[in-house]
Parts: sequence; structure tokens; C-alpha cells
Amino acid sequence: MGTEFLVAALIVVMIPGTGVIYTVATGLARGRAASVAAALGCTLGIVPAILASVAGLAALLHASALVFQAVKYAGAAYLLYLAWQTLREAGPLASGDNSASVPPGWTKIARTGCLINVLNPKLTVFFLAFLPQFVAPQAGSPAAQMVGMGLVFMAMTFAVFVVYGFFAAAAGERVLRNARAMAWIRRTVAVAFAGFGLRLALSER
Repeated sequence: MGTEFLVAALIVVMIPGTGVIYTVATGLARGRAASVAAALGCTLGIVPAILASVAGLAALLHASALVFQAVKYAGAAYLLYLAWQTLREAGPLASGDNSASVPPGWTKIARTGCLINVLNPKLTVFFLAFLPQFVAPQAGSPAAQMVGMGLVFMAMTFAVFVVYGFFAAAAGERVLRNARAMAWIRRTVAVAFAGFGLRLALSER
């Protein structure tokens, strides 16, 4: 596992996507512990994509238009649902859970983050194209190398998302007291989820 992979993986992880948006929104509204749950859920949602790419199932998914379209539209519908929930103040930006004394429903938060990635077929195809580039023929089993790189990618994802979430939680302590700012952030997050959902729905591969 070379420096090239570590740098490339870090760049990919740091680029804001649906997982980052979800983690940041959760941190803003519910605090640090909830943002960790969101980061953990998003990280665990990567597992099926990595295993599929290692097993070669990602190639099958990519080749099967019907399966790809089904998963793609399910993922797009879920993101649009999150956008609607956010506008209704019932999604990741639901207020009232920022106190450490209030159970924030960490399992539900993690499950939502996990589903965001599980229902994104493009993530599986991404790993199929990304990981083999860094496999060294002389370093042993390609499958073992891909699993190792996948675990490192997951560790990076969790660490970076936690940092994003902690910064959001710190900002949320002030933002939650400003109703106008919170309303603006809520609309922005909803638009972001809707935009990602529509982009996924309209993508061909």
C-alpha cells in the first residue's frame, strides 16, 4: 500500500458528498456524539461496495442495467426523502437533540447514514475502478490487498467525517440559537440532498 493510494484516498474522502452533508447536518442539530454515529453509519455503508468490488460483483452490477437502475432509483428516492424530511424538521437537522442528556437515537442516525451509501450503486462501481489501480502484483493476493486498502479507506472516511461533524457541532451550538440561520441551513441541506438525488437518478453509469 503506497503513498499514492493514501493521498488519492484522502482526497476522495475529503470531497463533500452525501455522507459529508448528512454528518455535518447531524452535527449541527444534534451535537458531537450524534455526528460520530452518522460518521460510523456512513463508513459501514461502504462495506458492501468494497466486498462487492473484491468479489467481482461490482462488475456484474455495472453490466446489469436492470439491477443498476433499480438500486440507483432506490438511492435517489431515499435522498429525495431525506430532503423532504429535512424541510419538515424531521430529518438530520431535527432540532431539540443537541443536549447530552437527551438520547439522540444513535442507531437510527447510523442506519440512515449507512443506507445513504448502500443505496448508491455508483459507489460500488467506483471501488471497482479505484482499488485495482493500486494493487501491486508482487505484494501478494490482489483480493487481500484490496480488502486492506478498503479498510484503510474506511478508517480515513470515519476520521475525516468525525472531524467534519465536530466542527459542525461546535458551530451548531451558536447556530441553533438563531432561527433565521437555522432555517437557511435547513433549506440548503434539503437542496443539497435533492440535488444529489436528482443527479444520481439522471446519471447513466
